Amino acid sequence: MSHALIVVDVQIDFCPGGALAVPAGDEVVAPINRMMGDYDTVILTQDWHPAEHSSFADNFRPGPGDPAGAGAPFSLTVMDYGPQVLWPRHCVQGSRGAKLHPDLDQSRAELILRKGFRPQIDSYSAFFENDKLTPTGLHGYLGERGITHLTFVGLAHDFCVAYSAIDAARLGYDTRIVESACRAIDLNGSLAQARDRMWQAGVALF
Repeated sequence: MSHALIVVDVQIDFCPGGALAVPAGDEVVAPINRMMGDYDTVILTQDWHPAEHSSFADNFRPGPGDPAGAGAPFSLTVMDYGPQVLWPRHCVQGSRGAKLHPDLDQSRAELILRKGFRPQIDSYSAFFENDKLTPTGLHGYLGERGITHLTFVGLAHDFCVAYSAIDAARLGYDTRIVESACRAIDLNGSLAQARDRMWQAGVALF
């Protein structure tokens, strides 16, 4: 059995003081560092958005049919691929906020996977863009390595961690999340909704 720890988006912009801070996001760093030695492989993911990314609220241009207030941060819009939250500008390529947290141990990482770099589509999952069709390449990498068991930790529990874990389970991996090493945004009940989807997909929550 080959078991990988996948550390999702533990970046400066998702930690306190960052552009899209997850409450207590920096608290995951120490437990994740302690866990790394227990796994055959460690993989890190990193949001890596161009400045013109369509998911940024300040790039949204309301159309004639949009209601007043459309395009505000954390509001919902519809892209060609379906519903999309409009986020504050974050993790812009090459910016300080896009860097991994300075206390996160990167020395054991065998792969750092960057996602969300296509301007017209967001990417929560480490496996697919938000159209659920465009692959990131992670599935192929894991298959080549013979990795069958995945544990997910990181930020944010209810978005990128959850989407990644659900896709992993659907792709046939034995999948679990260590919730004590995750933190959530919990946008309008999104954490409870994500937990329900994960249970339905067969993700084990610890």
